[in-house]
Amino acid sequence: MAAASPWIDVHAHPGRCFLGGLPADAPLSALLGGDGTTAAVREIAASGASTVAFSTVADLVVLTATANGLTAGRDFEEGEAVADHQRQVEALTSLTAHPAVRLIRHADDLADVHRHSLVGVIITCEGADFLDGQLRGLADAHAAGVRSVTLVHYRVNEVGDIQTEPVTHGGLTGFGAEVVTEMNRLGLLIDLAHATHQVTLDVIDRSYDPVVLSHSHLGHGQESHPRLLSDEHALAVASTGGLIGAWPAGIAVADLAGYVSEIVRLIELVGVDHVGIGTDMDANYRPVVTAYGQFNDIAAHLLARGLGPDEVTAVMGANYARVFAAVCG
Repeated sequence: MAAASPWIDVHAHPGRCFLGGLPADAPLSALLGGDGTTAAVREIAASGASTVAFSTVADLVVLTATANGLTAGRDFEEGEAVADHQRQVEALTSLTAHPAVRLIRHADDLADVHRHSLVGVIITCEGADFLDGQLRGLADAHAAGVRSVTLVHYRVNEVGDIQTEPVTHGGLTGFGAEVVTEMNRLGLLIDLAHATHQVTLDVIDRSYDPVVLSHSHLGHGQESHPRLLSDEHALAVASTGGLIGAWPAGIAVADLAGYVSEIVRLIELVGVDHVGIGTDMDANYRPVVTAYGQFNDIAAHLLARGLGPDEVTAVMGANYARVFAAVCG
């Protein structure tokens, strides 16, 4: 299926882009195989996708793996969160020096990338930990080209609670409320992946912009997981005019057909205008989407499941393009 408008991955870490700028002998590089972002860009260029939200990982240096998943194993050292954020953003910005790559700052850039068969890079940050409790970091990030921030990740930060740890704040904090207001002012897209249902409701109550939840899908009863969503949680996000990026993680999903079924479940609940594709590429848990060439397969499966061409176009990118335009201009 030829894409009538940009196909957009609304959340990913192609080539483990969060390792960009680290020395080759750094422990994280050695553990995870190093930065493969350049090869990932070539793969995107050869696929049906045109634009990808390349995400930093704000709490990367304090994360540790446990039997129950990722968690923050220690506190940040002074200045560490800001310094690592700057490293990751600078590495992503350097990608856009290539003539075939375009940094996406505004909605018009999305159309240009699609028209000229370029690779669009939306710089996003997974976790607001880089703020270190100070709002000024948002303006600095926006000026550097960041266009979306996931408020929380695997560390309970100064903004609010996360799905995978016990409740600490009881929802969005006072500082978190200030973050929402400042992101609205700057035109930064608020991403509520990893946030609890209560944080989501608190943000929606305060934000005048639509919000996204970039990578998750609906819960499955006994097969459910803290990272998955109740119907009420998903509907709250959709009520803002925003969208949910369907997540091809191996949580209650075993293969591509099962993933497409989760996309259809979301569509049936929240409506086709409020669903996108959020692969979490190269940092996902037992993923069933592992290469950008599979975007063509996803589109074909959706057509086979009864969606019309315009509806497939909406899910594959047009919905996110609409929300991005509404927030980022």
